[in-house]
Amino acid sequence: MKPDFDHQKKVVITVAPTGGLHGREANQALPEQPEQIVENFYQCWKAGVAVAHIHVRDKDGRTSADLSIYQEVLDGIMSRCPGMITQVGNGIGIKRFGDKNFEGFTLDQRMKLLDLKPAPDMLTVNCGTFHFDFKGREFLFENSKAWNTEFIKGCQYRGIVNELECYDLSHIQNMLELRDKGVIKGPMHFSFVMGITGGIPASPQNLFAMLDHVPEGSSWQVVAIGKHTLPLSATVLAAGGNIRVGMEDNVYYSHGVLATSNLQLVERAVRIAKELNREIATSDEARTFLHMGPPPQTRTS
Repeated sequence: MKPDFDHQKKVVITVAPTGGLHGREANQALPEQPEQIVENFYQCWKAGVAVAHIHVRDKDGRTSADLSIYQEVLDGIMSRCPGMITQVGNGIGIKRFGDKNFEGFTLDQRMKLLDLKPAPDMLTVNCGTFHFDFKGREFLFENSKAWNTEFIKGCQYRGIVNELECYDLSHIQNMLELRDKGVIKGPMHFSFVMGITGGIPASPQNLFAMLDHVPEGSSWQVVAIGKHTLPLSATVLAAGGNIRVGMEDNVYYSHGVLATSNLQLVERAVRIAKELNREIATSDEARTFLHMGPPPQTRTS
């Protein structure tokens, strides 16, 4: 695909209020408990966010794979934010044991996200294996094509749409190979994750190189990390793409100034989009753009 600087498309905004790595040691405003996370999603949905990107924490604020906690958050979003697109991050994050000891979640724990009830609208696919750094330690993030094939087929069986998170150019090629083999069907939804140590560096040149490898008819957004969030988000908005904001990706509002809330980050993104003549897509409009079915009409227990 090519950037579209003459676009008229509405922009789909995703918010990621709490991730699977840093917690409140990075910013005290980061939500950790289910009711806090749901309240953040509600505030951001009212401000124009269409997609809720979900990670969860346990009672001690540690990243968790507990399906019951996910289910509490999913029920809360469906109840308070009718139609908002729910998207669970398949990587889950890092398990923390104290301040210095941590490890990744297992492939079995990640596969069990298929059993979530209510099922989310979307589950992410991490599109390639690579090493990344967290607090000075290097972790292998395992995402083989064989494992992703099993996961994607499980999503299709359950009617769950996939967002394809690509941390490098080769990850796009991995997904194109799965498309050519018939594993991925229909339009593809890409996220270019840029600025993570071990992944592709964040720059406009690398952004447009990734976009150049994406098939026509795909949807695309950028997940830019840390100081790269604002400049790359503005670039993406000008080029016709979609964006993600939130404290999973950047706990700062400006250099050395912590964000006071996820809503503050969303409101800035909405202002910039409108200055660039991009109208904000509602959740219902985003469902159409992402080729999804209608939202659930009632909560599912």
